[in-house]
Amino acid sequence: MFKNKNLWAVFITALVAGLIGGGIAFGAVNYFSNRQAENATAVPSGSNSSGSTKVSNVKVNVSGQSEKAYSSIKNAVVTVINLKKESSNSSNSLYGSIFGESSSSSSSSSSSSKLETYAEGSGVIYKKSGNAAYVVTNNHVISGSNAVEIIMSNGKKVSAKVVGKDSVTDLAVLKINSSVVTTVASFGNSNNIKVGETALAIGSPLGSDYATSLTQGIISAKKRTVSTTNESGQETGEATVIQTDAAINSGNSGGPLINLAGQVIGINSMKLSSSSSGTSVEGMGFAIPSNEVVTIINQLISKGKIVRPALGASLIDLTDITSSQQKSILKLPSSVNEGAVIYQTYAGSPARTAGLKKYDVVTKLDGTKITSVATLRDKLYKLKIGDKVKIGWYHGSTYKTATIHLTETTTTLSSQAK
Repeated sequence: MFKNKNLWAVFITALVAGLIGGGIAFGAVNYFSNRQAENATAVPSGSNSSGSTKVSNVKVNVSGQSEKAYSSIKNAVVTVINLKKESSNSSNSLYGSIFGESSSSSSSSSSSSKLETYAEGSGVIYKKSGNAAYVVTNNHVISGSNAVEIIMSNGKKVSAKVVGKDSVTDLAVLKINSSVVTTVASFGNSNNIKVGETALAIGSPLGSDYATSLTQGIISAKKRTVSTTNESGQETGEATVIQTDAAINSGNSGGPLINLAGQVIGINSMKLSSSSSGTSVEGMGFAIPSNEVVTIINQLISKGKIVRPALGASLIDLTDITSSQQKSILKLPSSVNEGAVIYQTYAGSPARTAGLKKYDVVTKLDGTKITSVATLRDKLYKLKIGDKVKIGWYHGSTYKTATIHLTETTTTLSSQAK
């Protein structure tokens, strides 16, 4: 009984203390709530009764690593203008035909032409040597141009000369006068980037009106394999690129993707806007890794082109040939439904030397299965001039192999018959 009485005493004491404590807390909450309400609703005399709202003098220090990285490189980022010759009377040609103007009457005026802006992209100045400075951009930005112009970050326009370009990697190097250059970008090691690392994209989305725009994201993937196509939309191979969710739009092409140290880790090249099923895609941009960029631009400056091995043959995808022709002309086994069909070989080429002939179907190169001209090109471009590799192909129903010695030829691998 004595123990039970003690327990009841403890319980009652605790209950009373809890009620008192709760009451104090509740009272305090009510008190402070009421004070806050009074403060919120009270209008000090003359504070805003006459509409005299003022801007606060409080300054927020927003300086961060992203801002520092951007500031260190922004003056090296430029807008690249692709200029093409357009007929001076092209805008009137439709009206001329409607109102009966003959082609002969307009032929003299159509012969005159002027340079007009065809496309705009971005670029970054990465080297300054004597009177010359060098800009890297995408090949597709300046493709087909009659002249190229650069708009510096301060708005100054200068002419540029194409030093070299490469459609396979979609890179090009331009040269401008170094007297206008104040900042030169440096390249970081793209092998050292990490997924989740902050990435900044700088360029001219939608053109020069939005020059040196900055967007921020992360590295979504270090090495993503994507299909590449040429200007006609034909698949040309595959590229290993950096994936980022930093916003990349038309006009950003050729601009730098940088890390927080302000180093270029990639050249923005493309974005995915929809999937093969037509689904809308957001936040999937791609950049050519800086390590590959450096290798290519060094060759473009020293040689003006990229030297690669070639088979010395014109080819077409087997899938582009009807099943009936595959049986009647190529005479392939029914099990063979992918590969690269040789349409023509050239004198002295590795293909002809190895014994490949018209209508042969290449299915293997250096141990890699060849399913199309694109995969053949992709594999071939990873090899070097002078390499000796094994090639496998079907001549009718017979499978053959040979070792070919890869050499530089003037004939490029083509997916169209010549």
